[in-house]
Amino acid sequence: MSDALDRLLDLLDLEQIEVNIFRGRSPDESVQRVFGGQVAGQALVAAGRTVPDDRAVHSLHAYFIRPGDPAVPIIYSVDRVRDGRSFSTRRVTAVQHGRVIFALSASFHHPEPGIEHAVPMPAAPSPDQLRPNAERLAEAIGGQLPAHMRDTPIDMRSVGPMSIEVARDPSLRPGADNLIWLRVNGELPDNPLLHVCLMTYISDITLLDTVLLEHGLNWYDGHTSGASLDHAMWFHRPFRADHWLLYAQESPVAAGARGLARGEVFTAEGNLVVSVVQEGLIRTTPKPGN
Repeated sequence: MSDALDRLLDLLDLEQIEVNIFRGRSPDESVQRVFGGQVAGQALVAAGRTVPDDRAVHSLHAYFIRPGDPAVPIIYSVDRVRDGRSFSTRRVTAVQHGRVIFALSASFHHPEPGIEHAVPMPAAPSPDQLRPNAERLAEAIGGQLPAHMRDTPIDMRSVGPMSIEVARDPSLRPGADNLIWLRVNGELPDNPLLHVCLMTYISDITLLDTVLLEHGLNWYDGHTSGASLDHAMWFHRPFRADHWLLYAQESPVAAGARGLARGEVFTAEGNLVVSVVQEGLIRTTPKPGN
């Protein structure tokens, strides 16, 4: 297991300070705000630790309310809304400086048999045929990446062009889904909640990039900024975050400085295991001469 993955797992291992109250921290990075996937993943950890082990999370709905401060701990308060015969519902609020920065509702379900169907996985080359995104990003910016981007706990490999590549060569603009193979860099324990929380963390990394791809924009041009506004996920079947997963993303609409992106996560065997939808704020400023 890599040091980067060790640090990520430590980040998701919350400290319990009361029956329904947990404390999380942020990595020691010089960033202005806490990464949204981190807050969502930690909140789901807090919710999951108050639910019986035989009930797996099947959906979550979350709002990013204020930017998180990476310099201070985040307090997660869990409200045990309901425990029924088959379902448990939890509501989690994340607080910093006495104010709510994030709110999540999650539902957990005891597995039971039923009807099944799913859309097929999109055609994609195997991840072994693709280069890691960190390599491609370093080439695109023409220099060495910051340490936290080089030593990443997540191996991501885009099938098509990355947003920074499209910004520099508009002819690369894709006409289909943004397909990305991903997995964590190391072997994980057999803890279903951990795999789900890691996917929650990962799911926020590239969704808004999918919106940028439609417009030839990228986060590195100094004229584009954004933030996650809300996030919803549905977990259909068990999966492992340390095995290759294909994240198929698309952006059906952008309007009013907001972009919508949605994604479907498939195992390498072609099983649809997770669905994701996110709306994000995307602001642009004119480039000189425009």
